[in-house]
Amino acid sequence: MKNQKIFPAVILIGFGLYFYLQRYHLEGMAQYFTWPTLLIIVGLAFLGQGYWGNDYEAILPGVILVGFGLHFHIVHKIAIWPDNIGIFILIISLGFLLRYQKTGDGLLYGLLFLLLSVVLLFSDKTLSWFGLVENNVSSLWNFWPAILVIIGFYLLIIKRKGKGKR
Repeated sequence: MKNQKIFPAVILIGFGLYFYLQRYHLEGMAQYFTWPTLLIIVGLAFLGQGYWGNDYEAILPGVILVGFGLHFHIVHKIAIWPDNIGIFILIISLGFLLRYQKTGDGLLYGLLFLLLSVVLLFSDKTLSWFGLVENNVSSLWNFWPAILVIIGFYLLIIKRKGKGKR
């Protein structure tokens, strides 16, 4: 981290406020004194480090932690909020895309995760779009996790070897 004053400062302020407010048992606030709030605080610290400290690599973990924390707070409060793995992948996609805005790196991963999240969030609808080839699509649908693993190993091993040769 380039300027390491921002991250610990936001953590200390956030945790201090969290425990200070928790001590006074404010009515209506008890539902926010849970671990998702701590995720949000740490995520905000990463985002502060990313944007104010110009440490743009901190944007991705910041978005992921804030997004996951918000998801766990609102998943059972808002009826239309999806409780699906696709929402987590959408949050990760948003992190890559926001980091791309500052670094120019990660657009492909952001778009791939966005596509995957749309497929997962709307899987019931996307399978019906194929209609006529439903049998072929449903058999392919059974193997998509293996395809993700293969792509992940490709990025981890093959791409890494290509960088080492340069």
